[in-house]
This record gives sequence, structure tokens and C-alpha cells, in this order.
Amino acid sequence: MATNILIVDDDPEIRNSIQEYLTVFKYVTFTATNAEEAMDLLKIQPVDVIITDILMNGMDGLEMTQRIKEKYDTDIIVITGYARDYSYEDAISKGADDFVFKPIRLEELLLRLKRVIRERELTQERTKMLVQLKELSITDDLTKLYNSRHFYQQLQNEVKRFYRYHRPLALLLIDIDHFKYYNDTYGHLEGDKILFKIGGLISSCLRAMDTAYRYGGEEFTVILPETSCEAALIVAERILRTVQTNFFDENSGMKITVSIGVSEYSDGESMNDFIKRTDKAMYNAKGKGRNCITFLMP
Repeated sequence: MATNILIVDDDPEIRNSIQEYLTVFKYVTFTATNAEEAMDLLKIQPVDVIITDILMNGMDGLEMTQRIKEKYDTDIIVITGYARDYSYEDAISKGADDFVFKPIRLEELLLRLKRVIRERELTQERTKMLVQLKELSITDDLTKLYNSRHFYQQLQNEVKRFYRYHRPLALLLIDIDHFKYYNDTYGHLEGDKILFKIGGLISSCLRAMDTAYRYGGEEFTVILPETSCEAALIVAERILRTVQTNFFDENSGMKITVSIGVSEYSDGESMNDFIKRTDKAMYNAKGKGRNCITFLMP
């Protein structure tokens, strides 16, 4: 992907010479004659690196640097011919990534630009890796839903929200009926396919604010923020019907179904008691013959 460079300088000779030089090295270049023009351009055009003079008409380059750094993910190289008035520390404290003195040697500027771009790419790769590691730490490998560790953390957050905003909070616990028989009969690979597909079907029934988790084994759970028990029963019914109508296993000729327990958080209840009550509701559904929903109030 091409690197976008913005050159900001009120001296057209310097501005044009830098642009022409960098274009030879296949950089995509843009120019602005002052800080205000540069900031207007950034609203519509993503830029990787800005090369700017410090002294310009209107806002100076250091103030522009500080403002841009507060709002955009852009690296900045500042240029000045006034070594006594501006120091490297001044520029860095405003957020600049490098500092060049006039008269500009274009070869030196190119070397500094390459270094800034290389460090930028390394930072982006590191950030991407950290995001991926975080996702792996909270995601179930098989179903790609969130895992049980993240479930406990998120439920704790939602309980805190319950007390802060006094909005209802509901929980579903979903268990695949006769899964052990299926797993023992057809093997774990086929069982894994069932788990993956069920996870996808559950996710397809949820709103953007709801989150689904693989709770363990063949059990799934769904956190429903700002949802009463009555509304949660509607979501549970949607999941039950979706699994009923979209899941027939050709290997066994079996209809795959689920049992669902529903509960609404009660003021003063511990998080563990809330989970246990939902779990008990799910086992009540099992006791009623499976492929159904039950709810349990405190």
C-alpha cells in the first residue's frame, strides 16, 4: 500500500522541491501552504506522515503538530532553520516524530522519512498483534464465540451497569439436547461441527448489544443487557425455533434441539446466584422433556 505524505510549507520553492523529490520514490504526496489548510485536508484525506515547517503564517508548525496528534494517527517530521529558538525537545514534546534543520538536504530528509515510516509500520504491527492476542484470550477456539472467562468478566460489568442505570438484565443458558449420545456415537469431530453450527445460529438471533459465549462443553450462555425476563423469553424462543428449523443432521438423521433456561437479575443478588438460578431453569427445561424454555424468578 502506498504511503501518503503531506508537505506543509508556505515557501512554494521548498514545498515543491520536497514534493518532486518524494514523488520519484513513489510516495503519494499532498501539499498545503499553512496549518489551517493542512487540517482541512486531513478531514477528507488519510495521511501517514506530515512534513511541516515550524514558522508559517497563522498557526505555527508546533501548534499544528500538537492539534493533529490529539486527533489523528499521523506521524510528523518538523523542519526549522532556527536552531536557537526551537529545540528537538520542543518538537518531541508537541508530538513530533523527528526534527530536521534547514537548509534541507533532501537525501537526509528521505532517510529520516524512511525511519519514521518503518517505526510506524512496526508500531501498527505490534498493535495489531496485541489486538489479536486479546481476541484469542477471550475467544473460544472452536465456536469463535467469547469464552467462559470473558463471560464472567462481562457479566460482572453488566451487573455494575444494572446498579448504575437501574435497567433490567437477563441471562440465557442453552444446552444442546442429547449431545453426549451424539458425540459418543458419531465422534468428537462430528460433535465439534454441531457446536460450531449451534454457536452461529445463536449469534444470528441476537441484537448488537447482546453477547453469546461458549460456557463449557455443549453449554452456551447469552447476556441480554437492558432486557426484562419477558423480552428475554422472546429471544430464547427465537433461538429455539431457529435451531429447530435450521438444524437437521444428515449423518444421524437426528433433529438437533436445545433446552434453554431464562432468568432476570434481581436487586441484591450475587452474580453466582444469578448464574445458578439460570442454570437451574435450564435443567428444569431438560426435566420437562427438552427442546423447550423455562424461566425461574428469584
